[in-house]
Amino acid sequence: MVYYIASCHGVINMKKKWSTIYISGGGSGIGLYFAKKFAAEGVKVAIFDIRISDQVRKELFQVADAAALDLHELDICDSSAVSEAAQQSAVKLGGPELAINCAGVQISKPFLDLSEGEFARVININLIGSRNFAAAVLPHMGRGSRLAFVASLAGLISTYSYAAYNASKFGVVGLAGAVRMDSIARGIEVSVICPPEVMTPMVEEELRSMDPITFELKQVAGTLDLNSACDEILTGLEKGKFYIIPGFRARMIWRLNRWFPGLVLKKADKIILGGTSEGKL
Repeated sequence: MVYYIASCHGVINMKKKWSTIYISGGGSGIGLYFAKKFAAEGVKVAIFDIRISDQVRKELFQVADAAALDLHELDICDSSAVSEAAQQSAVKLGGPELAINCAGVQISKPFLDLSEGEFARVININLIGSRNFAAAVLPHMGRGSRLAFVASLAGLISTYSYAAYNASKFGVVGLAGAVRMDSIARGIEVSVICPPEVMTPMVEEELRSMDPITFELKQVAGTLDLNSACDEILTGLEKGKFYIIPGFRARMIWRLNRWFPGLVLKKADKIILGGTSEGKL
């Protein structure tokens, strides 16, 4: 829903407001940030995550009534479980006016070091999970509602030791584009969110073992704190954007990669070859 106010200068488009929001991956990171923010504002919030800790439950129930919250612990890869949970939330809270798929996982290893199981796990959670969430919530969404997929800048630009993550997030960007086209006639809007590195628990864990080359490449696009990233994401959602890329440096790298892909590849190759034993021979 969009609110308008009349003035002597005409009609001003005011902040978009949603009354019901579904969030996958709402137990931590970006998903939890939005869950707490919206719940504190009186929005009805449904959360879907593999685990929702007692501390997170406590924080949510401190800012919202139980009647306005619906929490589901489930595996995003289990399509039936996600669909059943979405149906339950629709009965309790109503269908979502905004649905955000934040569930995701990362394993950073050079391609030949990735096992088949590790590769499949990233694809299943990030890509198949995105499909499962979208398929579960879309039947409950009406005209003017918005479905948002959290992809990554790694869904637009490849990087070192990110074979599984790049493959999954490039897939999410493609999925979002196709779902957008399939949803136009129903009046449902779609966004794909492609942030650079954001300081979430997943990233903090990854930094403990991240390859120095990967770290240097990621610094080119910069790192955002959680508050700044989510504020920019929310602004993009309110404006109805399809591509939402928080962070000035991240947007510049995206544009450079579109306009001058050879230049970006040469820069990346220089960093990679300068940091490997092969590149120093």
